[in-house]
Amino acid sequence: MSYQKKFRIGLASATILAGGAFASPAAAQIATEQAVADDMLAGASAAQQSDDSIVVTATRRATTIQDTPINISAIGSAELAAERLDDVRDLGAFTPGITVTDTGPRGAGTIVMRGLSADDTSAGGNNNDDAFGTYLGDVPLYLDFKLIDLQRVETLLGPQGTLYGLGTLAGAIRYIPNRPDASRVEGYGHARVYDVAHSGGVGYVVDAAINLPIIRDVMAFRSATGYYYDPGFIDYPFIVKTPGVSIPQPGGVDNPAGTPEQQAANFAPQDDMNWERTFTTRNQLGITVPDFNAYLSYVFQETRSNGRQATGGGAFGEGKYEAPWRFAEPSKRYAHLVSLEMEATLGDIAKGVWVSAFTNSRTNTVTDVSDLLIDLDYDYELFPAFAGYTTGTSERNQFNQEIRFVSTHGGPFNWVVGGFYNKMRVTSTGVERLPGFAEFAVSEEGRDIYGSFYNGLNRPDGAEYVSFTRSKTEEMAVFGELTFRPIEPWQITGGLRYYSYDTAITGGSDTPMTPSGRRRMPYPSLEIDPSRIRSGDTSASGMVWKVNTSFDFTSDILAYATYSTGYRVGGVNRVAPCVLPLPPGQNLCALPNELAFDPDETKNIELGLRAQVFDRRLSLNLSVFNIDWEGIQLSSSTVNGNIGITANGGAARSRGVDFSFNGRVTDRFTLRGNYSYLDAKLTEDAPALLSTADGFVDAQAGDRLPGSARHSGAVSAVYTAPVGENTLRLNWTATYTGDIVTRPGARAGGETLPDYMMHRASATMDFGGFDISLFANNIFDKYAITGVSQDLTRYRQVNDGIIGRYYARSVAQPRVIGVEGRVTF
Repeated sequence: MSYQKKFRIGLASATILAGGAFASPAAAQIATEQAVADDMLAGASAAQQSDDSIVVTATRRATTIQDTPINISAIGSAELAAERLDDVRDLGAFTPGITVTDTGPRGAGTIVMRGLSADDTSAGGNNNDDAFGTYLGDVPLYLDFKLIDLQRVETLLGPQGTLYGLGTLAGAIRYIPNRPDASRVEGYGHARVYDVAHSGGVGYVVDAAINLPIIRDVMAFRSATGYYYDPGFIDYPFIVKTPGVSIPQPGGVDNPAGTPEQQAANFAPQDDMNWERTFTTRNQLGITVPDFNAYLSYVFQETRSNGRQATGGGAFGEGKYEAPWRFAEPSKRYAHLVSLEMEATLGDIAKGVWVSAFTNSRTNTVTDVSDLLIDLDYDYELFPAFAGYTTGTSERNQFNQEIRFVSTHGGPFNWVVGGFYNKMRVTSTGVERLPGFAEFAVSEEGRDIYGSFYNGLNRPDGAEYVSFTRSKTEEMAVFGELTFRPIEPWQITGGLRYYSYDTAITGGSDTPMTPSGRRRMPYPSLEIDPSRIRSGDTSASGMVWKVNTSFDFTSDILAYATYSTGYRVGGVNRVAPCVLPLPPGQNLCALPNELAFDPDETKNIELGLRAQVFDRRLSLNLSVFNIDWEGIQLSSSTVNGNIGITANGGAARSRGVDFSFNGRVTDRFTLRGNYSYLDAKLTEDAPALLSTADGFVDAQAGDRLPGSARHSGAVSAVYTAPVGENTLRLNWTATYTGDIVTRPGARAGGETLPDYMMHRASATMDFGGFDISLFANNIFDKYAITGVSQDLTRYRQVNDGIIGRYYARSVAQPRVIGVEGRVTF
């Protein structure tokens, strides 16, 4: 078979051995020469050989990883199951080049690819991040759907904007689902029960999938549904018993929680508040006829929790698995996704792909906001029972349309060309409430403190600050790549993408307890007066491009080089614009220069080598890269109210090495691992970037970027042995996460979080169609700090004798021991 023909039809599988632990880019082995299935949308599911054999379609063509000339990792379905990787928070330790901060179920995990983050770390999740692209099949999104009934998860490092409709600054993650199969009935059922150390509950997971042909070989329906309950392990011992009456800090600075009698009188403790309850379902109707495939999908997921997976670092005397906050902090996140994906063969020339999708997601949260208001120094803390909370809602509606054509005519030239449209509307509302404060402010004691400022105040609902924003972003792009193969082993690819976007915001805010706020918003109204509503907009356009080349020295040795540019769209800050001139009193708003921010861009150069040696028993992958980052989108804050916003400033550079290996030491013993080194730092000063309790501090050239580990890696050993007619599989995995700085250069109250190593193990008995496992994660119960909110200048900050609890540390889940079973049919 000629090389050209082999390139066109593909080598059907990139082997990742069953029970393995890593998205090893070098774990590709040729299982057989087989025609790649026409169903590109299905990720070439017909080419699936077995549970330990997958294909990848990152280049929009089905290829082995060994033959894919970009930096790609893939975790197959067997590995997802064997390592119990439930969502994106679990991927970081098993995928070289990315750091995922586990901040618990209250938000999606914060993902940093190749160090491209200049923001402070956070003890909360990041529910939306456009530094990278996330795809479910061919549908762009950023939702942390559970990883059930997937063929694989592909991770692409580096800008990918010339192949994908969604612009990508740092890379892309693709969830490739199993598609409906009209030829047979199949499915699985899975259950897991486990104990979490330092928790009073028992966790469980139940999920299943069913594939049902409707019209034989033409139409089928596939559904995957799961329910996840995690019992949590963070206690809230200082929840106020009666808001507005109970004293949040009954003791002094040296013993803020007070005596046991004072605690009993004022607090209503609750345990295991960071529990998770998630229901997820993905339903697909598929049609497959000659030269045409279509999939209509509906996906829904809802996640509930009751508190943060974080502590206050002991500021209030709390223990290492205790939180200091005054209120329960429930959250609810849900998302609906409806999509239509179609593919048609256009003669012998090309395949056309049509993807339409609508996503609706909504997040409702309650958050203790007392410390923000104390930090703003409005003397609220002089009310002995002062404690405030915010109820917030954010709703996102997004419509995507992508049309793409992929050549099939063969010859020395191959091409991909497409168009992309994205329309996103986001609405956010929030109300800060101070229980009991209005009544106190008009009392005799309150008038002695605040004078006549609150005379006539009537706000029994405690509403202190009300805000809303509505934003709309429309993005359009055309993109394409052309590949030329002058000789069989050598290919050259060039790509371009032109984009433009427009974004606008309308928002308003008011303070119902101030004299002017009372006039505009008399109780019980929470409607914002038109005089307090303002608008702003921005737009931009640009071009990104890519050049890639690779050479196959043999069928087992490939070298590649890539130069690519990437971008992230700019936008508007979802903060109410200021009313100018500023009225007296409290103003929490964005000035005109704080309303919008511009795109930022990356320039990436990468060299890579893949090799399979010793009769393909050892697979190796090595890549080195350098990324220059300009116009960085940085977390900043408004002058008025210290509200978080995004601004542009400075430049940075990230360079590093990714290495992975996969070795079959014997037919029964497999050893594999990966290692990443990352050196990411600012190359320009960023004046007044870092806000502290004492003012603003400059970040300086040479400061290390926060949020990602300089050194990280993992190693796994898998041993299989026959037990009668069955198979026993033993797996031990160790993952290492190096130290992480929480602010650029660890300046201005920043920290260096200690490195840590986690161990997990499992023993699985496979009975053929049914297996049962005993497993343990974080075997040695390692206490690891994964992220920080705020900085040390606000740690245990004292204001009028009241200790602030603004600072937070997220922590990793402690030891888990459990058993699970899985049946397939």
